[in-house]
Amino acid sequence: MCRIMIRYYGLLLAAGWLLLASGCTTQYDKILKSADYELKYRAAKDYYHAGKYERAATLFDQAGMFYRGTKQDDSLHFLLAKSYYLWGDVYTAEYYFEQFRTTFPRSLFVEEATALRIKSLYAQTHRYELDQTPTYKVLTAIEEFFYNFPATQYKEECSKIKEDLEQRLDEKQYESAKLYYHIENYKAATTALRTTLKDHPNSRYREEILYLLVASAYKYAENSFRHLQKDRFQAVIDEYYNFISEYPDSKYRKEVDRMNAGALKELGDETAAMPETEEEKEEQIDKK
Repeated sequence: MCRIMIRYYGLLLAAGWLLLASGCTTQYDKILKSADYELKYRAAKDYYHAGKYERAATLFDQAGMFYRGTKQDDSLHFLLAKSYYLWGDVYTAEYYFEQFRTTFPRSLFVEEATALRIKSLYAQTHRYELDQTPTYKVLTAIEEFFYNFPATQYKEECSKIKEDLEQRLDEKQYESAKLYYHIENYKAATTALRTTLKDHPNSRYREEILYLLVASAYKYAENSFRHLQKDRFQAVIDEYYNFISEYPDSKYRKEVDRMNAGALKELGDETAAMPETEEEKEEQIDKK
């Protein structure tokens, strides 16, 4: 008897939950199927403010055609785009934000819509090892945004996005250039490293890049035919002075000093025999 009662109350409880869920679903379904677009718009705003962005987006989308050309047109389409954004569908959100700013260029919401489009595009970018086409798209959008809204309240936020993406491109270019060095293609490494410096003069890898330019030049000269080595060892010395002029106390100083001394020796320069660092001076004194 006890088991029957437990089962009976269990079935009642389950039925209650089903009825409750059914009632909620039915209300939303009725609005979806309704021909009353004012009801859809009101319900969409209610769902939006309640944080139910998926439902809000669906209803805003349905009501959109009915409100075309009315004074609510821009606010409805802005909330439609923002519903998708807050829901987490950044691809659809970006599409609607872009559509919004071209359709309503004078709307009070266009600045925020443009900023949110940038954030939607930013969410679609990849880590530095992968294709950076989306990154360039965001950077172009930010430049355009700053041009159109020079005093925008979103300047700091967009500037941080820009900085992050530029560092990502910097890292990708640096790692690609370094790869040539590691596979011992020193001529290509030199070209790629120079291009990286040109594109990113304030690169956070600047010290490493200048060091690799010395090392690439030295190894390239070292592995060249004898009749080509003079000019190539001279290039090592040039790269060496470029390096130490910027980073005289670098952790790479001892190594670049060694390469410079080796280049001078190959060129037959008398100064090649002179020690370049205090450590080398002490070593020569000890040998004597």
